[in-house]
Amino acid sequence: MPEFDILSFGETMAMFVAEQNGDLADVSQFHKRIAGADSNVAIGLARLGFNVAWLSRVGADSLGRFVIDTLEKEGLDCSHVAIDPAHPTGFQLKSRADDGSDPVVEYFRRGSAASHLSVQSISEQLLTARHLHATGIPAALSVSTREMSFELMSRMRQAGRSVSFDPNLRPSLWASEHLMITEINRLAALAHWVLPGLSEGRLLTGFDDPADIAAFYLDLGVEAVAIKLGPHGAYYRTHMDEGFVAGVPVETVVDTVGAGDGFAVGMISALLENHSVADAVRRANWIGSRAVQSRGDMEGLPTRAEMSVEFEAAIASRSNRRTVTPTLDLGQTQIPL
Repeated sequence: MPEFDILSFGETMAMFVAEQNGDLADVSQFHKRIAGADSNVAIGLARLGFNVAWLSRVGADSLGRFVIDTLEKEGLDCSHVAIDPAHPTGFQLKSRADDGSDPVVEYFRRGSAASHLSVQSISEQLLTARHLHATGIPAALSVSTREMSFELMSRMRQAGRSVSFDPNLRPSLWASEHLMITEINRLAALAHWVLPGLSEGRLLTGFDDPADIAAFYLDLGVEAVAIKLGPHGAYYRTHMDEGFVAGVPVETVVDTVGAGDGFAVGMISALLENHSVADAVRRANWIGSRAVQSRGDMEGLPTRAEMSVEFEAAIASRSNRRTVTPTLDLGQTQIPL
């Protein structure tokens, strides 16, 4: 049996979230948390009971200790997180947005400890994990982290492990848009499951229609593609099947950051439990909807017990409703709402 169910890697930053609305320059009080798309997914999977190994690097500073302590309290195995005496832990400032709009985020991560991850950071023990989850963020941090991303994804796929990939585009971290598109698509070709947002898919493939975006990745050797459509839900496609799963309505959107990470948690956990892709998307939509109802990047991610009660109740409620559903036109693909 593998020692770890899942291996994830990347940069976890300290995050200072504004306690008041308004321009960050005018805010005087902040709440300290952690942030990082890769570790958000790792935390979500650990809350669902998976044994998750986290590969990263932090500075020999108080923020680095805070990051490791927080991740370990969430159940992640951080024994492969290196302490870097020469480079600091990255951090960010995040505004408060009570109206459901995207908050303003300012990053302080250039030259961070995590940007000095490299192929040498990989241990053979980590490669025994059953599944690898990757995003496009580590590949954007530096040349060495990009090389590590390719090495990890290549070796895990060659070893017969499953690999998931969320592009998580960060254009400001790349030297050019052309380089970003080229390298992200090269990484995607190493994955079994690719999880782009609609706008990401359009930029990366040049296609507008979700079906064409999915076909682009299937032609690269991917087995399943799920395209996030925000509040509308998600479109999925495999070599054998395709479909649309409607989004889960919410009364109030509190914080949109982390919704895509919640979606990834749902997809990965369900597929590792041998659910169908359609059922995996249903779980993904639900966890994503739960994430936007909580302040913070990962605070809304459910435990296994919470999911067992709330998700099943939500599915039962939707199945008992009889409605005539309109369609949403996303290019050529007509999908029901």
